[in-house]
Amino acid sequence: MANHSQFGFQDASSPIMEELIQFHDHALMVALAICSLVLYLLTLMLTEKLSSSTVDAQEIELVWTILPAMVLITLALPSLRILYMMDEINEPDLTLKAIGHQWYWTYEYTDFKDLTFDSYMVPTTDLPRGHFRLLEVDHRVIVPTESAVRVIVTADDVLHSWAVPSLGVKTDAIPGRLNQTSFIATRPGVYYGQCSEICGANHSFMPIVVESVPLANFEHWSSLLPS
Repeated sequence: MANHSQFGFQDASSPIMEELIQFHDHALMVALAICSLVLYLLTLMLTEKLSSSTVDAQEIELVWTILPAMVLITLALPSLRILYMMDEINEPDLTLKAIGHQWYWTYEYTDFKDLTFDSYMVPTTDLPRGHFRLLEVDHRVIVPTESAVRVIVTADDVLHSWAVPSLGVKTDAIPGRLNQTSFIATRPGVYYGQCSEICGANHSFMPIVVESVPLANFEHWSSLLPS
């Protein structure tokens, strides 16, 4: 998860988040090149003597018309690729339904019978030592590592948003509508997120915790739950 002095993204824990971070770095390099070119031209104009002679500048006009178009293409193509990758959901290994309420989440494992629970934030007064304030919940979402997980997101009352930055997931929860997204947790760990849509007075107090465990541990966890 993020720390107080962190300026960049959280460590990627899914292929989509790795792609997003790479595209972010790519876009920054393009922006750096543009800023360097503009700064060089400004410095040149301020330091060189100006000439009043008129010059036929058709070549220059052609360059500054084609160059921005090429820059936009270098940004658009990888961006569209990632958008299609984020929308592509083939055959998931596990389907999870997340329902937003004011101000908690309800999770349903649709591949299992009667596997449903509510997830509330742990109050600060009840928080165990070493756990994160305003981020820990009483029931975590348990998913298997290296497995395609489809998340169906909806809401029961107002707009919410199910977001976990490390997994590259952010989907709006809209009452009366089902949205879906997917992710693959590439390594075991605990990933924290929060509702990313202002949903009322306690909007800041409905965190999301996803715990990725090996498949054998996930099967053991699901077998211990009451049927």
